[in-house]
Amino acid sequence: MKISRAEFLTSAAGKKSYPDESLPEIAFAGRSNVGKSSLINLLAGRQALAKVSGSPGKTRLINFFDVDGAWRIVDLPGYGYAKVPRSMSRDWGRMMEDYLSSRPNLRKVVQLVDCRHEPTAQDVQMYEYLRYYGLSGIVAATKADKLSKNELSRSLAVIRRTLGLTEEDSLIPVSALKKTGADELLSEISRYIGPEA
Repeated sequence: MKISRAEFLTSAAGKKSYPDESLPEIAFAGRSNVGKSSLINLLAGRQALAKVSGSPGKTRLINFFDVDGAWRIVDLPGYGYAKVPRSMSRDWGRMMEDYLSSRPNLRKVVQLVDCRHEPTAQDVQMYEYLRYYGLSGIVAATKADKLSKNELSRSLAVIRRTLGLTEEDSLIPVSALKKTGADELLSEISRYIGPEA
């Protein structure tokens, strides 16, 4: 699958601002500094579709992007950034939970983890949460260019073990810098957005 056109649709803090439910949605979740915006831009083939910030924690709303008029990418607020006030972090948590638990056209959530580090307790909690709602199954290991092949292989094994991934779960190393992993990730996503999904 290739993306020909991707456009920003809207930002939303709650259900009243969501787009209609006519198209399947694939959401992206991860820690604030994991490279979520960079990965979305890589998939879309656009440099500035999702805003990449030098300071983590800038995505404070749920951002919706139209993809070829056929499906949507949903950029969820990052979690786990210490400099964000706790009250704001709670608000984001409620906003994300509301979306993940009740959006009928949400097909899957791609969870991003930084392959240079063992998944955090929050990463594990998020994956368990996604599993509970039947949204787990795709994990993108970002910043894969920072590790050697041997280091990456060891890191993927740690990620798989720490998150408790099954054999059916996909773990895909990606690098926005080297532009690798996008085709594999899009191929995996395509399994969930067709009419048969």
